[in-house]
Amino acid sequence: MGADRRRNGPGLRRPSALLGLSGVLLAGCASMPDSGDVRAVKASQRADSQVRVYAVPPRKDASPDEIVTGFLEAMTSDDTNFDTARSYLTPEASKKWRPEESTTVLAAAPDPGVPVPGRRDNPGMSYPLLGRHIATVDAQHAYQPVTPSEYRRTIHLSQKAGPDGKQWRIDSLPAGLLLGASDFERNYRSVNKYYFASGRDVMVADPVFIRQRQDPVTRMDPVTQAVKALLEGPTNWLKPVVESRFPSGTGMKLKDGTTSLAFDDRNGLQVPLDEKASHVGRTQCLKMAAQILFTIKDLSSARLEHVELLRANGSQLCVMSAGQAEGYAPDHTSGRPDHQYFVDSEHRLALIAAGTAEADEPQNVVGPFGDGRVRLGAVGVARDEHRAAAVSEDRSRLFVASIVSNSELDAPVVISSGKEVDNRLSAPSWDGRGDLWVADRDPARPELKRLARGADTAEPVKIVPGLGGARIEAVRVSADGVRIALLLTKDGSTTLKIGRVERHGGDDDPVVTVTELRPAAPQMETVTAVSWAGPSRLVVVGKEAGGVQQVRYIQTDGSTVPKGILPGLNQVKAVAASDDESQPLVAYSQEDGIVRLPAGANWQTLVKEGTSPVYPG
Repeated sequence: MGADRRRNGPGLRRPSALLGLSGVLLAGCASMPDSGDVRAVKASQRADSQVRVYAVPPRKDASPDEIVTGFLEAMTSDDTNFDTARSYLTPEASKKWRPEESTTVLAAAPDPGVPVPGRRDNPGMSYPLLGRHIATVDAQHAYQPVTPSEYRRTIHLSQKAGPDGKQWRIDSLPAGLLLGASDFERNYRSVNKYYFASGRDVMVADPVFIRQRQDPVTRMDPVTQAVKALLEGPTNWLKPVVESRFPSGTGMKLKDGTTSLAFDDRNGLQVPLDEKASHVGRTQCLKMAAQILFTIKDLSSARLEHVELLRANGSQLCVMSAGQAEGYAPDHTSGRPDHQYFVDSEHRLALIAAGTAEADEPQNVVGPFGDGRVRLGAVGVARDEHRAAAVSEDRSRLFVASIVSNSELDAPVVISSGKEVDNRLSAPSWDGRGDLWVADRDPARPELKRLARGADTAEPVKIVPGLGGARIEAVRVSADGVRIALLLTKDGSTTLKIGRVERHGGDDDPVVTVTELRPAAPQMETVTAVSWAGPSRLVVVGKEAGGVQQVRYIQTDGSTVPKGILPGLNQVKAVAASDDESQPLVAYSQEDGIVRLPAGANWQTLVKEGTSPVYPG
């Protein structure tokens, strides 16, 4: 198979890669097979993580076209320190180029445009690099999606004298790596680093991207890359609301020379640290080990049973087992949910046992939400499954009541004055701290409200720097309580953004703000519904521009999840997922009623008539 990049002007297609029978892709200038069909494809056409790219240096007297094409393809390889890619650069340009500092991700492989000859004061050749910019990965390995836009940068070549005479080389180029989306997916993988929520012993996921295989610059394997990224601290966006138990200000690192960390025959992992770890106390050490254990557990198909931290001299610092670490999980207060909930055809709160192969007959909850004392429109169940919050059918009032005892129905805790149903209260959401969140969509006085521990008094939550005229349609708070997903409507379009929840002041009466909203699904033109589906994953219902409605998983940083598009389902108005990722999705379809999606199966109808499906949270 040949990899082809073509100019937007006259010129030949230059085959520059060979996919051999072993599944190995050779990038750069390579010989053509002497038999069989040749197909021209872009290097960024496929995202097979098993395909390996081996860069090939420029041949003698390579043309400017070949230099540009070869360099762009060499950037997609795992070559040590990108040495082959550097062979396409002048020595001066190679010294300045820092591929580890950032990665620009385009929708497809960058396309060299029509070359422009140099001038007398700047001889050589300039090539525009063209594409559609969709994301950037910064030096902290954080993925930052952007609204898709035209990418246009310039790469410049000049002729330099060498042992083989004058040769074309690149002397000016954009910063960092430049990759098409499928090359990025083939070379990188998402991993969650874990830190503690500020002032609490609860883990928060901080997604970053590391190399799928050995890192070309550090020569570290993926496990070691993940631990190194963890030790370097949280990404800038999450940093204000989390803490690391690794000593701050000292720059603790892995022991010098550590490039590989492998599981032993007991599924344990030994992590050697530098001298700064020598005087760490046992309690702090165990929490450090828990951070590593959570970070590494998804990087292997084998279950990680324990993490052992070592001093620089090889002696043991502490050992943390997987069972001990679970006490720090964001959902440890509720654990595996017992039930799935929904509003039945009589506008009462009903439940079905979670995690069973066959759906039982639904039952109504105990108390005022299950006996019809108030007709419900939307619900949110506390993570301990002892209480629920419910918005009345007309969306004007929010109530909180027990769902395990036959208690009285207290007065509403929030009342909206919106004149129309759609301009009143959103569905409520509970975080892992026991706080209750709801949005009042009244155009005259729109507010995001928080009820500490589900109390009777609602406090307005300030959003910084503001919504810019958008209105909150839906609210979903993470189990760790430091991130919030908001559906925002403006100019007839509804988009999804993630905000950081900051708390200042005492624990008894903190000032709570939502700050630094960032897009979570910029590829979608409109989003209908959203739910948290794990520590850094969301399930969303929406449409891309010109597309049909999809149900799909995305990461909270806005990156896509491999095979994240789920089986089709028509007219989906609500979706619910559990923090326990083994639990099936539940959705409300106007055509099919309440449905769920078990692993490896298609959507199955649970109840033909019902709305507002939720898991605790």
